[in-house]
Amino acid sequence: MQTEMAKEVYALCEKISTEPDYTQNDVAIILAAGHGKRIKSQKSKMLHNIWGVSSVERVYNACSAGIPGINSVVVVGIKAPDVMQVIGNRERTQFAYQEIQKGTGHAVQVGLERIDETKFNGTVFVLPGDMGLLDKRTMTEFRDKFRESKSDMMVLTGIYEGPVEANYYGRIVRVKDKDAEGKKSTDAGNVIEIIEHKDILALHDDKPYITSYKGRHYSFTKDELLKINEYNSGVYAFDYKKLTELIHSIKSENSQNEIYITDLIALFNKQGYNVSASSPKEQYVLMGFNDKAVLKEMEKVYRQNVYNKIKNIIEIEDPDDFFIHDEVVETILNQDTKGEPLDIHLGKGVYIGKGVDLNYNLTLKRNVVVQGNVIFGKNVTVWENVLLSTFPTQKFRIGNNVEILWGDIIKGNIEIGENTKIESSVNMTGSDEYPLRIGKNVLVKGTSYIFGSIIEDDIHIEHSVLINKRVEKLIKKNGQIQKVQFYLPMPSGIDTISDL
Repeated sequence: MQTEMAKEVYALCEKISTEPDYTQNDVAIILAAGHGKRIKSQKSKMLHNIWGVSSVERVYNACSAGIPGINSVVVVGIKAPDVMQVIGNRERTQFAYQEIQKGTGHAVQVGLERIDETKFNGTVFVLPGDMGLLDKRTMTEFRDKFRESKSDMMVLTGIYEGPVEANYYGRIVRVKDKDAEGKKSTDAGNVIEIIEHKDILALHDDKPYITSYKGRHYSFTKDELLKINEYNSGVYAFDYKKLTELIHSIKSENSQNEIYITDLIALFNKQGYNVSASSPKEQYVLMGFNDKAVLKEMEKVYRQNVYNKIKNIIEIEDPDDFFIHDEVVETILNQDTKGEPLDIHLGKGVYIGKGVDLNYNLTLKRNVVVQGNVIFGKNVTVWENVLLSTFPTQKFRIGNNVEILWGDIIKGNIEIGENTKIESSVNMTGSDEYPLRIGKNVLVKGTSYIFGSIIEDDIHIEHSVLINKRVEKLIKKNGQIQKVQFYLPMPSGIDTISDL
């Protein structure tokens, strides 16, 4: 009997799912139901970010980019509404609810229920939602290798280079040169099965593990299995019809009493179907995380990849301490193709978020944070510890030759004219109802706050608070422009204040 919470999740799945396109021959089932106990967080493991984007969304994006037009089924479970909200309502994307987690094989069973068997007869890709370094190239190559191999099942494998005791991945067990009787094998190297790490640990130390392939038996010691460094990434490709034929034959005869997708290899082999394996060019794309330490390592890998892409285009003071959103990185790469040097300089700790539009000869000094639709002019300098930001619907335009000094906070619907200088300790805001417009050649200095005002050209403002004001350019008899200094609005709540 379904609980009220389960009913709500099922209803939400239906609400935000969209119809698949069965003219496309590919479906991705993304497994995002687990919470991840070792991550020690109230947030779903799948929603932890790698370079500003949740892991599950990065896996989803890799599939969509690498296999254009692919249909997707996202299997959700723990924190299901949160995961669905991140992916959202997208074309050819369905959600399936794994109410009770019974293993990866069970998750695939749940995902397959969303595919109409009368309309689909193509390839099913299965991917874990925690492989946030997976990329477009890996998915494209994996699809191409699967098609070329004429296989019925393909496993994406990696080579583990760390110490044996730190390898928690499932091991790829291949046919030995000789069988258990010492006879030479003609199938040496073929994939027999995948054994989960926890099941290897449950084996007897002094009793061999016997497995079979095409009627012949092969013997492995527990130590041999643990030392296998070829591991299962958790990414698979299947012939849909053969997958649906065998998926419900998986048994839960293991230490966790779960249904493992890895058992499909033995089932496919038993039926005489072709199982193959492929490894990507870059091993880091196979990284998945169960704890914060590995997640941090994945972030480091991603940062290094970003740095390598743009290190000869712009200057980054500290390769280990910066952030540039993926879309901004792509813009930098596109600008570079035009042939004109960008002369962009980023200090240690600079953060550049989505929507930011950089320009030529831009300097952002240490710990500058820029978020939202901030559009830079040319020859702009922003000094240390400045925050520039907007809400998603707002725009913040900065003219040419503008300088913004230490520690300023400038947010919202704003325009700053060219040759303007905003000195330190200034706070400025513009809202949708009251935008802030600052003219050319303006100087704002001292401990000033400006909200929703219009400042005409050539104005000097110092130690003032301006809220919803127009500051006009007033030329005195001596030809000088009138400065605005020490302007303060009438106080509110003065009757609550008294001398001690």
